[in-house]
Amino acid sequence: MSDELLGRLGAEISPELLKLALTHSSFAYENGGSDNERLEFLGDSVLGYLVASHIFTAHQELSEGELTKLKNGVVSAQALAVAANRIDLGKYLFLGKGEEQTEGRRKENILADAFEALIGAAYIHSGLENAGKIITAHILPLLDDSDALREFADPKTSLAVKLKKLNREEPTYEMSESGPEHERVYFATCFSGKLSLGSGSGRTKRKAETDAALSALRTLSEL
Repeated sequence: MSDELLGRLGAEISPELLKLALTHSSFAYENGGSDNERLEFLGDSVLGYLVASHIFTAHQELSEGELTKLKNGVVSAQALAVAANRIDLGKYLFLGKGEEQTEGRRKENILADAFEALIGAAYIHSGLENAGKIITAHILPLLDDSDALREFADPKTSLAVKLKKLNREEPTYEMSESGPEHERVYFATCFSGKLSLGSGSGRTKRKAETDAALSALRTLSEL
């Protein structure tokens, strides 16, 4: 199975690093050992550098602000989750029982974090060029989809624009929350008038609304 995943990634990673990159904190907590969070930290920086370097060279016409928006779109959790789903990354993850029971293999943040951890693992294994193979194959192609990038970078604005074009009412969000203050989770439902378009959750109200807007965009694309 590891050879299958490495073939899809197009990079070299040792078996030990690969397993670590795929190990979620929930699995490590239940079974002992380390998780992929440190690799995720490293992969995030490697990803940001290589994407910034690419778009700086490829888009001489863009201002600093425009470059920032483009970079933020393609390194967002939403974009990384899309790339992860395209290689079916979820099926390779090591998850704890709780995450297994709540469809953790499909959760955007878990997929995005694991993808960054794989980039970090590839970098440790044999350097920047090796990590760059993953980014070139799976992340940079997202730059060719301008509509998707706008949605990744600012889904709430994209949703408002799309609803206006459809002559529908502007989006509103209903919020709720649960859990103790130090582990608060927020839930948002997006409406256009009385029509419920999508829902989302997150550790902040902004993240919950962003998730709900993305869900609403998917709903509109299926109408």
